[in-house]
Amino acid sequence: MYEEQQAAERHGPLAGFTVGVTAARRADELGALLQRRGAAVLHAPALRIVPLSDDSELLAATKDLIDQAPDVVVATTAIGFRGWVEAADGWGLGEPLLARLREVELLARGPKVKGAVRAAGLTEDWSPSSESMAEVLDRLLEEGVEGRRVAIQLHGEPLPGFVEALRAGGAEVVGVPVYRWMPPEDIGPVDRLLDAAVSRGLDALTFTSAPAAASLLSRAEDRSLLPELLAALDHDVLPACVGPVTALPLQARGVETVSPERFRLGPLVQLLCQELPARARSLPIAGHRVEIRGHAVLVDGELRPVPPAGMSLLRALSRRPGWVVSRAELLRALPGAGRDEHAVETAMARLRTALGAPKLIQTVVKRGYRLALDPAADAKYADS
Repeated sequence: MYEEQQAAERHGPLAGFTVGVTAARRADELGALLQRRGAAVLHAPALRIVPLSDDSELLAATKDLIDQAPDVVVATTAIGFRGWVEAADGWGLGEPLLARLREVELLARGPKVKGAVRAAGLTEDWSPSSESMAEVLDRLLEEGVEGRRVAIQLHGEPLPGFVEALRAGGAEVVGVPVYRWMPPEDIGPVDRLLDAAVSRGLDALTFTSAPAAASLLSRAEDRSLLPELLAALDHDVLPACVGPVTALPLQARGVETVSPERFRLGPLVQLLCQELPARARSLPIAGHRVEIRGHAVLVDGELRPVPPAGMSLLRALSRRPGWVVSRAELLRALPGAGRDEHAVETAMARLRTALGAPKLIQTVVKRGYRLALDPAADAKYADS
């Protein structure tokens, strides 16, 4: 255990793992956090954001609110509120919008949004300390919304039950569509990310918005890959979401996800730093401590990158440590190897070279290969 802790400090807790990033916004920040902890990152924005200045729907909504005053405006995100005000400025509507917002009851979801509201020269009427939309909803319903016009700054995320509850209470709800999402112009990176997930070339797939999760699932369905993607997310590829709202499209498909307690990028990365190493297989083999990760192996704390074919063989051997695995079975584990068992010998030779300790894997003449599990561990696995 001490050696593993030292290795994590030396190489980073995510060394040897590959993490997929689907974010369009703040993807560079998330990728940098992951790489700083040793991960290899595969980025493919599952969506693109419609530029606010070009968004005819936002323009129409802004004009409507200026012409017909709402009773309440709910600002949900700092970046969205700032972007809305800046876009209105660009259309020559900045001052009329701010004048209208000074007349209404302005609610700000949390401290960051409150800061954006005040930076615009406005003062919020109320803001929950919890940053919870549920608390905002409770306040509105307690005040009573019958016959009131409530404008909500949307930001691409679903607000489950929020709009429905207001309408059920008798409110007229107006959506202000800040940051609408559309499919990426170049679908190639998304397809490569899907292929990597389905082939288990990823160890985790991160989501920072519900629309991105829904978009990736939709693209998988278009390519007839949805069952394979769901199977990968169910067993081998960890789906990590920044929060429970982001996870909704995946959970609707029966996928169990993990999320940090605090819905931020930093805690999301810290969660991966805990979850992925905990999934790694650690075995005592031929006097060495071997930890099998996504695209690399730690041998006595030293990181050894391994080619994909070699990782496929190693995983097949580690499923039954100490037992002989036939060449035919190992051939089936090799992607695209066909029927030539010579491919197993070639991949095995490269695997041994990559590990830097050839005796970790023993050749059993005319039968196959086995991991040279240490005797004490060998007895343990034989009894299990």
